[in-house]
Amino acid sequence: MNAIPPASADLAARNIADLLTHAIEHGPAQRALVVFDRRSELNAVLTAAYRRSLPDATFIDFDATGPDEVLSAFAGLAPRDLVVLVQTTSFRLNDYRIRMELFARGLKVIEHLHLARMPGEQALVYIDALAYDPAYFRGVGHALKARLDRAQGGTVDSGNGAQLVFGSPFEEAKLNIGDYSKMKNVGGLFPIGEVFTEARDLEAVNGRVRVFVFGDTAFRVNRPATPVTMIVERGRVVGVEDSTPAFDEMLAIIRAHEGDVWVRELGFGMNRAFSATRTVDDIGTYERMCGVHLSLGAKHGQYQKPQFKRKDARYHVDVFAVTEGVYLDGERIYADGAWRV
Repeated sequence: MNAIPPASADLAARNIADLLTHAIEHGPAQRALVVFDRRSELNAVLTAAYRRSLPDATFIDFDATGPDEVLSAFAGLAPRDLVVLVQTTSFRLNDYRIRMELFARGLKVIEHLHLARMPGEQALVYIDALAYDPAYFRGVGHALKARLDRAQGGTVDSGNGAQLVFGSPFEEAKLNIGDYSKMKNVGGLFPIGEVFTEARDLEAVNGRVRVFVFGDTAFRVNRPATPVTMIVERGRVVGVEDSTPAFDEMLAIIRAHEGDVWVRELGFGMNRAFSATRTVDDIGTYERMCGVHLSLGAKHGQYQKPQFKRKDARYHVDVFAVTEGVYLDGERIYADGAWRV
């Protein structure tokens, strides 16, 4: 496939319009700035979609503009104004951490990242993933958070006898569902759709889990021909079965710098555009897949644990579990590829 068809471009425009209205709640009293480049077809389609929804916005071509001009445009905005970043790869403005700095200024942010990693048919999947259904994301998202916050433990059933048991209550669950009413910052990395937590006692995580996709050293989706089974004891990966050289390499890199390979994040992805069979290459985008992902490595910016020093925690690698079912306190909340709450 060499071109995104007009119908998909129209869908992109509708999805962007819904995000702006229902998730970001951008209004006519607020200004908007869109920074884009022209290096990929998906980037061009998304930029055109924003032009349709934000006709009064300022548009800056990143490749035709110096960093100082971009920074000056940011400085001219007021709190609650909107910045959209449409990036074929990732914009670099010296040491400027764009999204975090914009949040610090009170600006709303929509960031599209690594669009070059989603060519051809994957671009259509990405466009589908931008659809925003407030009733689904907010209803199911808040229900999942409520269940996690009161649960005393849980189990991820990967089939073939593989079960990963969380014998501990969970940390307060975090939401990425397009509801910013109780949050300091509005926006983030899109597409969205995730509720995540981790065990309060990481050493209470034990069992086996089958991994069908993992993030490799290039931050891309890697799908083994056969799922890799991880053996977890006291929160650490102590063995693997049916592994691959790429999976072994990833584990070896973590062990070389951190010693143990910890299992930290328990993520409940909610975006129904992504599934076990409908994927994109960018691991950060695919993280929203409707199912379960875990993180390997000591790094997790949202939860602090006494056994980890921030300076020593280097890795956070997403792995995706074959998921026959998810149980919290014995109640099944995931079945047949969907959340049941």
